[in-house]
Amino acid sequence: MKSLSSKSPSHRRLTAFVEWIRTPDDREERIRNQADEVRRRLRGKAESDELVIRSMPFSGSYEKGTGLRRHMQGEAEIEGQDVDIAIVIHPRSVPEDADRERLIERFLSYFRASYPDTQASATRSSVRVAFVGSKVNFDLVPMLAVDGTDREQLLFRSNGERRRTSIQNHSEFVRRRNKRSNDLPGRVKFNECVRLVKWWRHYCEGSAQQIEEVPSILVDLLCAKAFDQHGVAATYTETLARWFSTMADLALRKRLVAFDDFGPVPDRTVDDRQWAVLDPVNPDNNVLPMAWNNLHIAELADWLSTARDQWAEVESFERVDEVDKSRRVLIELFGNPFKHHGEL
Repeated sequence: MKSLSSKSPSHRRLTAFVEWIRTPDDREERIRNQADEVRRRLRGKAESDELVIRSMPFSGSYEKGTGLRRHMQGEAEIEGQDVDIAIVIHPRSVPEDADRERLIERFLSYFRASYPDTQASATRSSVRVAFVGSKVNFDLVPMLAVDGTDREQLLFRSNGERRRTSIQNHSEFVRRRNKRSNDLPGRVKFNECVRLVKWWRHYCEGSAQQIEEVPSILVDLLCAKAFDQHGVAATYTETLARWFSTMADLALRKRLVAFDDFGPVPDRTVDDRQWAVLDPVNPDNNVLPMAWNNLHIAELADWLSTARDQWAEVESFERVDEVDKSRRVLIELFGNPFKHHGEL
């Protein structure tokens, strides 16, 4: 079957839309300035309390280039760019296990002392901060450096669980795929496709039955697996049609999703959940939420398979020049914002 042209209406609309959904440059700059101030204040509080901070790297969508603009109108409510800041502490400054398990509590107190008028609360593994004026959320994640390095960390959760991870390797995992797509000719890029999938995910969550939230890391890994199999095509339309077909198959058949970026692919799953999507940095970690069961997996699989069929419709309509029909399906995929920001 002949490929769609990069001049096709659906590709041009998606190009305009993906430009709009990215976090605007001026907002990125304000976020970085505010993040730098948060890091400076927390470092001062921690070091006055005799904690040795090894590093405070950015992580999450902010570092990977997959964040979204804030949009709080209509049925597609997107909170916008969240910023994850890891706080990597020298292990010698927290020698006792009891003190290590209180790191989240300690940093919550540091933040409240630094920003008494800002909302902050403890989550399972971070301090969640909401700056009202700038409408930016921060996740401050205290962790210990492993073996005296900054490349691996030990994450402590409020339930006592400890998890080995690497902030740098998580970012590197996405950067490798960004580079591979950036080195290819054409407009379609890995991180921009991830943005589109994340926006679609948020739109689906608005009418979810079982799922409260699809974690961003799950989206990242499903997209990475689809990219590893198909790369990117000349158009967003064909790329996302292939990606959603692959992601739907992975979820419907509950195929193991694993990667060999930082070690061999495990030959078995890690727990008794029905589907395993393994963290490429720590394959002992299944990134599916612990609360998910077959109903949650089935709902996600239904979203993905419905989207797969919708992308096939978009391609079919494009091939017979039914431009208005393809646009209507794209609005079904991305919500009303596509009406106004996916224009030719």
